[in-house]
Amino acid sequence: MTTTLITGANKGLGFETARRLVAAGHTVLVASRDAERGRAAAEVLGAQAIQLDVTDDGSVAAAVDAVAALDVLVNNAGIAPVDDHGSEPGAADLTADLMQHTFATNVFGLVRVTHAFLPLLQRSPAPVIVNVSSGLASLAHLSTPGTPRHEYPGVAYPASKTVVNVLTVQYAKAFPAMRINAVEPGFTATDLNRGTGRQTVEQGAEIIVRMAQVGPDGPTGGYFGLSGPLPW
Repeated sequence: MTTTLITGANKGLGFETARRLVAAGHTVLVASRDAERGRAAAEVLGAQAIQLDVTDDGSVAAAVDAVAALDVLVNNAGIAPVDDHGSEPGAADLTADLMQHTFATNVFGLVRVTHAFLPLLQRSPAPVIVNVSSGLASLAHLSTPGTPRHEYPGVAYPASKTVVNVLTVQYAKAFPAMRINAVEPGFTATDLNRGTGRQTVEQGAEIIVRMAQVGPDGPTGGYFGLSGPLPW
């Protein structure tokens, strides 16, 4: 039986990924900052709930203590500093506080959780880590005029996800026995963007679910969208 932990899994892409992996036969741990929301989601999914705040050392340590074995870690929890219209402050309004707030979850949270669960993953015969990134993480896309991503004005969220891509590459090199990849779900309608995304969570979760099920001979250290590898 494959045991999979998904951060931020009580709603959105995390919830849909959990639903699909439960259907695929995984034992899914729905990790949620809010314990009650996590329990409610897990009950609906037929999964197990675990309280986990990626920004809190004690919460992560307690979660590790509550998990006996782990094969797949999906680093899905993330935030975007957007307003009610789904817009993120641009460079002119960028502050250090905004960057720190965004990186606390998207970058430092991912590192905190990954580091804490590495010993359990290393005991698995086929360990997998999926880091949920973004198309906005691609420097090639951000710097290509005439494309939607080039027109995106925000800084903190794309920068945080570019760092996620760097972490993915370096973790994959450090742990060659693991399959560690970053994925781009696409512009999905979730609370993250105030529901402004253009695709459903079912569509967005597809690449996450696919990469969560890669075998020992699957890719590692890559950055993937539904159509295949993406430019860094």
